[in-house]
Amino acid sequence: MKLKDKTALVTGGGRGIGAAIAVAFAQQGADVIVAARSVEQLEETVNDIEAAGRKGFAIPADLNRREGIASFVESISTQIPGIDILVNNAGIGSGTNAKSVVDFDDDFWDMSIALNLTAPYLLTKAFLPAMIKAGWGRIINIASILGKVGFPTGAAYSASKHGLIGLTRTAALETATTGVTVNAICPGPIRTAMLASRLQATADLSGQSLAEIEKSMNPMQRLLEPDEVAELAVYLASDSARSVTGQAYNISGGAIMH
Repeated sequence: MKLKDKTALVTGGGRGIGAAIAVAFAQQGADVIVAARSVEQLEETVNDIEAAGRKGFAIPADLNRREGIASFVESISTQIPGIDILVNNAGIGSGTNAKSVVDFDDDFWDMSIALNLTAPYLLTKAFLPAMIKAGWGRIINIASILGKVGFPTGAAYSASKHGLIGLTRTAALETATTGVTVNAICPGPIRTAMLASRLQATADLSGQSLAEIEKSMNPMQRLLEPDEVAELAVYLASDSARSVTGQAYNISGGAIMH
């Protein structure tokens, strides 16, 4: 097992990419803490972790607020001896707030930056010192291909994911001699409930079928699955990737190649 007896924390672990990563880690021998706004969102993931023979912990977290993050970190420290692997996955897209820069809602901008960038920064700041002291640690930030390119009507999402890649690379340089690695994964469109609703709305407006829209998403002409992202996360968390740091891996079916 690649992650035997490690302890991982996955934010946004109740569904989609976060849930897939949490379960994949458990299948490779890790105990996993999953976090989301409410414990009810995490029950299925915890059940799947325990079905893999590992301990699963569900801890509620309000990652939009600094006070909520501080409370979350304190809650973990009273229950768990230490975190070996941190996956900053929780985030928010544009959704119905997709607007031009001129018309973008300022409050939604602040919320997006808080959850997509400030929360990973604060969690990294909280758990990194113990990793450095232990001489081993993994931080994996779930960014996006939109952290490498611009996207009309997606200013907050794209800006926050660009920032997350910058945070990743800076932390990687600062920890390069410590046994800690810091990397980002940049998914393209992934088959999740959140994306499904967006694609359906596009289909309703355009008159295209869902199959036609999915084929247009990337050169491979298919949506990627959460498990594919999870497999990359397992590699980055393992000792096999001990010399890999500061990287921002695309997993996008060829949608972007830089």
